[in-house]
Amino acid sequence: MTEKESWSTAELVRLTGVSSRTLRHYDHVGLLVPAGAAPGGQRRYERPQLRRLQHVLLLRQLGLGLADIAAVLDGSDDEVEALRRHHDRLLADADRLLRLADTVAKSIEEREGGDRMSADEMFAAFRNDPYAAEARERWPEQYAATRERTADWGPEQVAAMHAEKDTVHRTLARLMTAGEPVDAPAVQSAVAAHHAWVGRFWTPGREAYIGLGRMYVDDPRFTATIDAYAAGLSPYLAEAMAVYAGAHLE
Repeated sequence: MTEKESWSTAELVRLTGVSSRTLRHYDHVGLLVPAGAAPGGQRRYERPQLRRLQHVLLLRQLGLGLADIAAVLDGSDDEVEALRRHHDRLLADADRLLRLADTVAKSIEEREGGDRMSADEMFAAFRNDPYAAEARERWPEQYAATRERTADWGPEQVAAMHAEKDTVHRTLARLMTAGEPVDAPAVQSAVAAHHAWVGRFWTPGREAYIGLGRMYVDDPRFTATIDAYAAGLSPYLAEAMAVYAGAHLE
């Protein structure tokens, strides 16, 4: 049987699990441009685009953001070196998760009557967090503000912050699924709640808030968390944040 030579957006969504909104975002940023369009205007993708999308998804699984992926695919970065760097990052993440798992196992053992953990053992897995180090390096002022504002938070306040974030993301996922445009009043109201939630940690101005939205799309760690609510929610939220920032922030 001869394999087909082109695929529609709907067919590509079914084939890859990537949402049509994400495909449009990839086209918008120049990461994956369709081969052309059918007479009715429907976008078509051919085998070179499938190979490129496969590479995009592979690199996202390896931890690359969209800007880094574009650099690798367009030849301005060495692919092997990029893969090695991100392989190192994955190994560091795996080590961090193993240390956290070990801490949880020891905590369970203690609570079931086993050996008591020392104070050092209780918190060893939380020291030298690579994400904290990255945040401190990339956004020193925001990192310092967040540390100051959250220094006295107890478990109840942390849980409340997670619940607030969950509510915002569920609301946005519902609105996106219903087909609401990013500038719709209901969407912008939800984004206002999101901005207020971020404000619990630090106060983002216009450019910072837009940049945060871009990071939601570019950083696969954020994308995975947000898109767990609904596929394609991260670019939808980023677009909505840009609209909100342009209208309400300085």
